[in-house]
Formats: sequence, C-alpha cells, structure tokens
Amino acid sequence: MKKEFALKIFEGFSIERWNDMIRPFDLVQMDKDAERLFVAYIIGKYEEQNGVKIDWEWMMYASVFELLRKIALCDIKSPVQRLIREEYPAEYIRLNEWVLEQYRHLIDDTDLFSKFTLYIGKTCGSIPFGPHQQATSRVFRAAHKYSTLRELEMISPVNESERLERIRKEVNADIQEFLDLRGMQMLLTKQKPYEFLLRIEQLRFQTRWNQTPRVPGTSVLGHCFFVAVMTLLFTREAGMNMCQRRLYNDFFSALFHDLPESVTRDIISPVKQATDDLPAVVKNIEDQIVAKELVPLMEDFYRDEVLFFTSDEFENRIVVDGSVMHVSFEELNKRFNKDEFNPVDGKLVRLADHYAALLEADSSIRHGITSKHLRDGRDNLLKRFTPGSVVNGIDAYSLFSAIVEE
Repeated sequence: MKKEFALKIFEGFSIERWNDMIRPFDLVQMDKDAERLFVAYIIGKYEEQNGVKIDWEWMMYASVFELLRKIALCDIKSPVQRLIREEYPAEYIRLNEWVLEQYRHLIDDTDLFSKFTLYIGKTCGSIPFGPHQQATSRVFRAAHKYSTLRELEMISPVNESERLERIRKEVNADIQEFLDLRGMQMLLTKQKPYEFLLRIEQLRFQTRWNQTPRVPGTSVLGHCFFVAVMTLLFTREAGMNMCQRRLYNDFFSALFHDLPESVTRDIISPVKQATDDLPAVVKNIEDQIVAKELVPLMEDFYRDEVLFFTSDEFENRIVVDGSVMHVSFEELNKRFNKDEFNPVDGKLVRLADHYAALLEADSSIRHGITSKHLRDGRDNLLKRFTPGSVVNGIDAYSLFSAIVEE
C-alpha cells in the first residue's frame, strides 16, 4: 500500500463539516463517517433479526469509498452535490468519474480499484444494485441521514433556529424514506440503541494524544474508523484468501476496538505501562465497567459479538465449541480460515492501530506542531518493528519506515 494513499485517507481528519454554522466542538468528516458506520451496524443488526440479508462486505467497502469520494469533493457542499445529481445526472456521473481519476495513481490494487469503480457506477445509477446490496445500501443511506441528524441536533443549541430551520426540514424529509426500518424507529424514539449510540458518541469528544498540541487533532471515534479502514486494506495486503467471517471480524473488531474508552476514557500508552502489572489491571477494570455500563445498552442479538470484538482485541483468535482460543497467524490460515471458527486477525488490528498512531504523530511534526510526546511516540513506534518484522503477512518494518522517509 502506498504511503500517499494512506495519507490521502488521513485527510478525512482535516475536512471540517458545518463550517458555515456555529460549532460547539470540531466536526470533521472522519468522525461523521465513523458514526455513520456505527449507526449502520446497529440498524443492520435489527434488519438481520427481521430476516433481511445484509451484505456486510459491501458495506465495509462502501464506507471506505464514500470517504474517498468525500475527500475528493470536499470543496463542493453536500446540497450542491445533491442538486447536481438530481438536476444534472449526466454531469454527476462525469464528476464521479473524475473522482476515480484522482485515485488511479494512488491505488495499485487493481481489484480494489475495480470495486471502487463498480461502487461509483452503482451509486450514480449507471449500474444496477444486486438484491442483497439494495437492502444493504438502504441501511447505509439510512445511517448517513441519521448521523447527519445527530450532528444537526448537536449544533442546534448554539445556533439560532432560523439558521437551521430549512436544513432541519430537509433532513427530516429525507429520513421519512427509512421509517420502516426497525433500527431507525428505535433510534428516532430514543430507545435502547439510542442510549448505546450516545455512549459511542462520547468517543467523538475524546481527543487522542490529549497531553500535547497536534495538527490535525483526532478523536477516538475517528481513529477507530481510520483503523478499520487500514485493517481492511491490510487484509488485502496480507495476500490471503480470507473467509467472509474473517474479513467481517477484522473490520468490525477494528471499528469497535476502543469502545471501552467511551466509559473509561483514553489512557495513554506511557501511563498504561507505568508498572508491569498495570496493563492487566486496567484491562480488568475496563471489562468491569463495560459489563456494568455498556452491556445493558446492547441488544442480545449483537451483544456477544461486540464483546468478542472488544475482548482480547489485539490477539489472533477463534471460537471453538463456544470457547475463545488464541492462535498463530499460520494456524489461522491453515486450519481455521473458515466461517465456522469465527476467526479474527487481532494482531493485524493492532498493527493498524499503531500505524494510525504513527501517522497522527508524524503528520503533526511535519506540520511544525511538535513536542517531546509526539517525537518520543513516533520513535517508539518505529522501534517496535525492526528489519524483517512481519505481522500477519504484512512487512511491518517497510510499512512504518516508509512513513518517515523524505
């Protein structure tokens, strides 16, 4: 994977939203896309309970491709893009073809670029959706509208109603299309999933590297989504033909990996390592608080899955006869690369987590906003991976050293 491609995705942390309104906190594109995906997960799980087939792999890639499209078109406001689509459909298709061209030199993975091209074609209306993708796309669009509504609700207290009235009417009108979705009904009427989402949203207000100034600033929520995107790209780089469940588990384990911090807050790595036993103590306390404050907010049809995502989140693991077992990468590939074993590449998620941290530190240093914390953090991350270091099929040394090369 090209360093330039990762840095282009990282630009999602710098794209500001609602920048013609009074904003009580930073609203950036990466956070919006992260919340949309969490909402899509919740609504999608309700749909599965109702017997609807959800194409999760399509949704995973859709979340990446929508971010790429937004990064390319960030200078065109969403209402303007919408008018172009509705009133000038041919021009909208050409605009999205232009988007593809912006990434052609950044994406060496021809299959990934092909998926991107198909996605653009389907969402522009020039290529039809398959039956399962229609239902999944609808869940994804519902999550997009609801996450926009949540942002509107967050900025409403500090903006005069006259500023927001037209936007509120448009968003509410858009949501009408999705009122038959059970998950949407539960969110709009502020039932249990709404309370769960409120906890997830707390990650949006928690700043990473909180002890030092940094550009761009990143929230824990946006970081989770960025790690999920990197994990998906790393699964492709690993060169393995992973089973569907493994791809799904890797991506959503990455998305949920910092969920416990919604109730414990982010404890920076140096503090976690202050004593030999502290990491285990912190993890035990996290598990207790999650069981007390988060588990009761989850529906029983996805609760165990989320806990599987967040427990031993950085270990390669499988499930056999209801018991979680840690396994090596070689065992994952040779014996357990089947849906029935519920495999997950936890070490790949950890690699993506460290990669995100390296980009966060190095990007700020290159912008001229630096500190001892950032320099030490960058150096320590680079020291983790010596020449020849391979993590779940990824040449970690080459991947990390490329970031700091001039």
